Amino acid sequence: MASDILSTEILLEAYRSGAFPMAEDRNSSELFWVNPQERGVVPLDRFHISRSLARQLRKEQHQIKINHDFDAVIAGCAARDDTWISADIQRAYRRLFEIGHVHTTEVYDGTRLVGGVYGVSIGAAYFGESMFSCTTSASKIALAYLVDRLRLAGFQLFDTQFITPHLASLGAIEISRDTYLAALSVALSQPADFTAPAVPPRAQDIIQRNTQTS
Repeated sequence: MASDILSTEILLEAYRSGAFPMAEDRNSSELFWVNPQERGVVPLDRFHISRSLARQLRKEQHQIKINHDFDAVIAGCAARDDTWISADIQRAYRRLFEIGHVHTTEVYDGTRLVGGVYGVSIGAAYFGESMFSCTTSASKIALAYLVDRLRLAGFQLFDTQFITPHLASLGAIEISRDTYLAALSVALSQPADFTAPAVPPRAQDIIQRNTQTS
């Protein structure tokens, strides 16, 4: 059964070995494990902040929170016509959230959640699972704050699983499975604390710390 496959122990061991689960669709009770030949990653020192994103960040019109509303974030990620996030997956990642292995980065416009991303953390590896955006720039803002936090917190690997044009525009690249597994092994052996950096940093500090601003 899906609930047995997605126990916290099996899930964490799968991530340590380079695999992650997906469902066929939101209503599916069947799950499958994925371990891509080519893996998407964001080099933490090569995140790309465009001029337009820098302008959005400097406005500081959004509020950033972490780990504030996991259920709303994963529901937002699943609220699309075609999704691999089933009810079983939502329950499994909530359990990981409760024991401190899942973290969210959330973007608010006033009291309204307009974007966010969630992912799994083990050691100094962060496995980005999914993100959503209700506005044009919310997901990019979430990723800018997330990458900055990962760097400050001592993370060494930001795994995005796959590459999309959206992620590629922000600096994501593809690496081979062997290269990924080698980087994963190093990251798993190192400590990192997602909650350690101050919340939230100033937008200008994020821009200045990022060497890829253009």
